[in-house]
Amino acid sequence: MPGISIILPVYQGEIYLKNCVESVRRQTFSDWELLIVDDGSTDDTAAIAEECAAADDRIRFFRRKKNGGVSEARNLGVNEARGDFLTFLNVDDRYEHTALEVMWSLQEATKADTVGFAYLALGVDGSKAEVPLLKEGVYEAGDIGEKLVTPLLAYRLRLPVLGGQVWRWMFSARLIREGRLSFHGKYLEDELFTLEYLCLARRLAVTEQALYRSFRNPASVPGYRKDLERQFDRYLERKSAIAKKQGLDAPLWREENLWAGLLTLVENEYHKGNSAKAKEKQKAVETLCKREDFAAAIAALAPEGLHPNRQMTANYIRGRHFFLLTQMYRLKFGI
Repeated sequence: MPGISIILPVYQGEIYLKNCVESVRRQTFSDWELLIVDDGSTDDTAAIAEECAAADDRIRFFRRKKNGGVSEARNLGVNEARGDFLTFLNVDDRYEHTALEVMWSLQEATKADTVGFAYLALGVDGSKAEVPLLKEGVYEAGDIGEKLVTPLLAYRLRLPVLGGQVWRWMFSARLIREGRLSFHGKYLEDELFTLEYLCLARRLAVTEQALYRSFRNPASVPGYRKDLERQFDRYLERKSAIAKKQGLDAPLWREENLWAGLLTLVENEYHKGNSAKAKEKQKAVETLCKREDFAAAIAALAPEGLHPNRQMTANYIRGRHFFLLTQMYRLKFGI
């Protein structure tokens, strides 16, 4: 029974997999298992994963024949994990050398059921930014609700937006299983899982040390997604179900989520990967803004303090300046 199970979903990850695995094998903490889940890759991911598993008996390899998405891959890893605690790793990211040791020591010292930490965001241009979670310390259930659960539920427009990435936590396997938690969908699935989990957490230990390196890999940025509106609807339906089950509420939380989703959907519609003509894109955006729930959010809430491009988009939507919005995105995407 390892102390920590690390779940690594991979799709077409042949370029990154060896270095990612090495960042685990080089850890100063040795009581771990690594579960590599190949989600139907067609490159050499499977061969590399098998090679890694053969070299270290703490590494286990699982292969899905068809690509089902990161949620299904992570669920397989969670179901197979044997550790007391679970962490998640992306194939194009890395752990710092002492990451697992710091997590484990912090949990043992505080008897927390959850550990959170800062991370380094690394850009392809060599830029580096440290992203904190909270001030270092121990947080009980009430503070977890105020400082994490409510922002994840409601504050989806207020900068800085709290990210729900699952790789910035060490989770209790017991809480996950007792709560029957799993990943759902392809839109902000991390946020939903983290939100539901933190509703169950009773003590969180936080370090301001950056234990994880997150690379802003341009290849992992999604292109135009034809079914994004349906994905968003499923996300909001799931989030609403979690809120009802856990008794969560906050002023205008649905409106903030609807606005955040609408801004993402508008950018997706204007994406250069969408082969529709500019007039067709504009018409689709106007149709989105007339949808009953989006229209209600537009009327109820005026977003402020967003990143400049999103703020301008929100202003144009509220003013119904759709022609100007179209021209802005034509300039942005070079169309």
